[in-house]
Amino acid sequence: MKKILFSALTIALLGGVTSCSDDNPVDPEVPQGEEIVKTGILQANETWTANNIYVLDGRVVVNDGVTLTIEPGTIIKAEDGQGSNASTLIVDRGGKLIANGTAEKPIIFTSVNDDIKVGQKESTLNIEDAGQWGGVIVLGNAPISVAAADGIDYIEGLPGGLSYGEYGGNNPTDNSGSLKYVSIRFSGVALEQDAEIQGLTLGGVGSGTTIENIEIFSNKDDGIEWFGGTVNVKNVVIYGQEDDGLDIDQAYSGTIDNALVIQTANSGSAFEIDGPEGNATGSFTIKNVTVNMGNFEGKFVADFRDGAMGRLENIYVYNVNATGSTVNINDELSVGNFNGDKLTLGKWEIVVPTGKTLENLLTFKGETTPMLAKFTSNATSVTAGQQTVGANTSVFDWTFAKTKSAF
Repeated sequence: MKKILFSALTIALLGGVTSCSDDNPVDPEVPQGEEIVKTGILQANETWTANNIYVLDGRVVVNDGVTLTIEPGTIIKAEDGQGSNASTLIVDRGGKLIANGTAEKPIIFTSVNDDIKVGQKESTLNIEDAGQWGGVIVLGNAPISVAAADGIDYIEGLPGGLSYGEYGGNNPTDNSGSLKYVSIRFSGVALEQDAEIQGLTLGGVGSGTTIENIEIFSNKDDGIEWFGGTVNVKNVVIYGQEDDGLDIDQAYSGTIDNALVIQTANSGSAFEIDGPEGNATGSFTIKNVTVNMGNFEGKFVADFRDGAMGRLENIYVYNVNATGSTVNINDELSVGNFNGDKLTLGKWEIVVPTGKTLENLLTFKGETTPMLAKFTSNATSVTAGQQTVGANTSVFDWTFAKTKSAF
């Protein structure tokens, strides 16, 4: 494809269809268009169409008051770049992203090193290729729990002094747009030391926002991280993240419903749950989740930290390694919340590894805990494939992970 800089001129479409292998066909109904480079702050509404490939060159920001609409089937690639200049799509507070794909035509975010073409759905990179670009960041005006008295923070990793990057506020029903059938692949460049971007970062995103049918495939950091906010998210696949699968901070108080987390050798915890950082509190719900721990040593199923509070229910966990893979409560504040029913574990079904018992799978600071009765009253040991809880994985058949036989 020819690469051009975006302009106000009409983009002439190119005729013909690019040939490819039968197992990754080009949709013949989608004409091959141009490769359009985007950079900087979008100051007016835009629509990105499926006949073109859009290339993020550095930070691309959907400004306050601006709506970016992305058509079903559109492919967005990101240029290489390290540090704070890593290519990233950022939706600032007051901006909106309308990215509504379909199961047949998902919207795909990937790297310029991926040779995927217009009309295709399968990437040419592998699960080990995480960290090619930044990721997708959505920032809103919903409440967060931070030390600042005004309840507003600045998203980690971005350099200071920018006109964008703040998140949080007092509007729990804030609307940052809609994301449906979106696949985010090979992301997670570190913007600064110990501040990699998640596949999808949600900072203070409100419940007026729609987020459903999301795939994170190969990310250098977490799959999805919630920094406060109230947005509800459903139907999520996380595969190949190199830190945590689902990560919650700053008193996120929405619901995550129907998720599949597939651990790989470089993954961290399937769940990392942190408590509030300020006086504001909130309580999330995570329900109907299947976790494949991959039989890797020393990986927490869940790590509750810093006064974690919320509820996890209908969780199915299998392929648990007998060495160090536990549900871990990491600090006294979280223990207090657990004992006081501010942190609750509803029905869990776990395939217990050989040589272990269910009682071995709850730890406090990595050590076996005396709080077993409270855990085992809602947790049961099951045989693989005989579970009655967990995710409905049939809704994930559209994903790239499915084509890779990840589940």
